[in-house]
Parts: sequence; C-alpha cells; structure tokens
Amino acid sequence: MSEVRVAVLGAGGWMGRVHTMAFQTFPHFMGTDHGTARIVALVGSSPERAADLAGRAPGARILSDWREAVADPGVDLIDICLPDSLHHQVARAALLAGKHVYCEKPLADTAAEARELADLARERGLITRVAHGFVRNPVHDLAREIIESGEIGEIRLFKGCQHIDVLADPAAPFMWRADAALAPTGIVGDTGSHVFSFMHFLVGRVASLVADNMIVTPRRQREGGGDWAEVTNTDATHLMCRFENGAAGIVDFSRVATGRKFRQGYEIYGTKGSLVYDYDQVNRLRHYSGDDRPGRRGFREIDVGPEHPTYRAFLPLPNLALGYNETKIIEAAEVIRSITTGRPMWPDFEVGHHICQIVDACMDSARRRSWVDIDLH
Repeated sequence: MSEVRVAVLGAGGWMGRVHTMAFQTFPHFMGTDHGTARIVALVGSSPERAADLAGRAPGARILSDWREAVADPGVDLIDICLPDSLHHQVARAALLAGKHVYCEKPLADTAAEARELADLARERGLITRVAHGFVRNPVHDLAREIIESGEIGEIRLFKGCQHIDVLADPAAPFMWRADAALAPTGIVGDTGSHVFSFMHFLVGRVASLVADNMIVTPRRQREGGGDWAEVTNTDATHLMCRFENGAAGIVDFSRVATGRKFRQGYEIYGTKGSLVYDYDQVNRLRHYSGDDRPGRRGFREIDVGPEHPTYRAFLPLPNLALGYNETKIIEAAEVIRSITTGRPMWPDFEVGHHICQIVDACMDSARRRSWVDIDLH
C-alpha cells in the first residue's frame, strides 16, 4: 500500500470541501489496495477560515499561498480547486516542480495552454487528471460498454444538454463566474465542458462545429446592493458539431434556464439501437435495441446496480442512487490509483486538451458566426 500526500488548493470553497471529503472517504468504499491519500496541506485565501479548514483535515498545514504547497517537497499531488483563470499558472508550476496534478475543469483558458500542460506532464512522466466527475457515475461505464460491444451499431447522432437557473433571474447578483477576467470562457468552459466530457467518453473527438454564444443579462448588481458590473462572458450556448467518426451532434447548455435547478442528459442514436440518459434518474439508462422482434421494440430501463463494481462499493441494491459526492469519491480513488500504479486513467490532460479545443472552437465560431474545424493531429 502506498500513501499519496495531497495539497488541496482552494480548500475553503465548495469544490475544495468536496475534494477534501473525497480523499478522506474513498478508502471506506473503494479499499486501500491501490493506495491511500493523506491531506498534508489545505490552501485557502481567507484567514478567517483557517480554523475551520484545520478542523477538516487534522494535522494538515493551513496555507494562504498556493506557491508554498507547490514548493513543498512533502507534497506529491497538487489538487487545484481554484478559479478558472488560475488553472494554467498553478498546474504549470506544479508540473515543473515534479508534482502530479488533479485539476478541476476547465483545464485551462485556451487549448494552447492545455497543450503546454499535457506536453509538460508527458515529458516529466507525471500523472494528471481533469475533474470531470459526472462521467464517473457507473451508469456511463455501462453506456460505454454497450456502445463498444456494437449493440447500438454505428453512432449517427448525439444530443446533449446541461442547464441550471443560477443566473436566470435578471436581479440575481453578479458572481465571479460572470467575470471574463476570472472565467474567460463563461458557461462554455464551466458547464459546456461537462457535456463535452460525455461526448469524448462515449462518442469520440469532435472534428468541427458551429456555435452561438449569448449574454442574456448584460449587467448585474454586485451582492449586497453594491455597484453594477458588466457580464463579460457567455450565459448560454447552442452548437452543432461533427465527430471524427462521422457522427453528428446537437448540444445546448446554459445558466439561465428558469426553473431548471440541474438538468443534464444525453441521447445517443446508432444504426441498431439507442441510449438515453437523464440525471433526474441518476443511475438509470434507457436502451432501445433494433434486435427486438417487431411488436416488442421499445426502450427498456436499466437500473445500474451491484453487478458493476464501482456501484457495489457503495450500495448492495440497485436504484438506491449514487449522487454527486459518490462520483467525486470514485474520481479521487482513481487519481490515487493512477499515481501508485503509474497508469493514467481517463480523463488525463490529453483529454483535457481536446475538451479545451472544443471550448476554443465554440468561442471562435460564435465570434466568426461560422463553422470551425478542430486540429486533431
């Protein structure tokens, strides 16, 4: 058994708390055969939260500057839960310092930055991981198994979406995610990257696309009745795409879908069958097979259960539902396993680079109002 020493950056925020919990919790469910994690540093920018952070990981150093964690020879893994605009800078510094890196999405603000990070990691033999946790729900492993077995034939069409309503109300206060200085790609990198991760995992790489980006509410008042600020990044996006394998895609996502607290789903149509997923039934997959005889064809519902090892690690019965925190626990366990075995797991920084390519193409297409090709060489 090997122990990986972890520094969580941005530990005071929601995502930092989730990651801290996941590293501490996964051995209870996933076991310790592939190693354990010990949180040796928590980095937060607010001195007022230092005592709170200390209580979450007893014995960890509480730091206010991420550079201290990167320079610490007692840290093996840098876990980045910081605003988007810092991802490239921090990940680059960590890789140059010889640290493995686990980074929240989007990996970087541009594909060029992501390419640099992927190349650095490869050159130095370091393990990397982009935190696309939704896809680690075992229901999507089942979907991939069905696709790879040929049961639904050649994929012809992918439809995907993800919507929330956090900024649907024009009176909702300005937040950092609406500031292009902190989150340059807006909803495209924030939410679109989740949909793009499903696309990569289940269908393959995107070769070209056309996108329409929208700012729905141009100005918002800062929280607490402060001054007004310009919304400088995208609220909603619609796109059409072509995959490398010839399949077509139709995708939409937004943060302004009134009433949608969290809407996520996909439909995959092949020459012999299809798959449908809706997050509202989080561990259920709908499967249509053209091999059924006439008069008996229709979508069957498959509730993922203990037949699948990552589900069985948590629950003994199907349809009890694994949620968001469980997928992050699975993800954290896989990060540690990759480090202790030296074997990368999906999605590493190479995958993160392609997802950043899709984000770049959406931004470029919306500016040019035309189709954009993605360099897949």
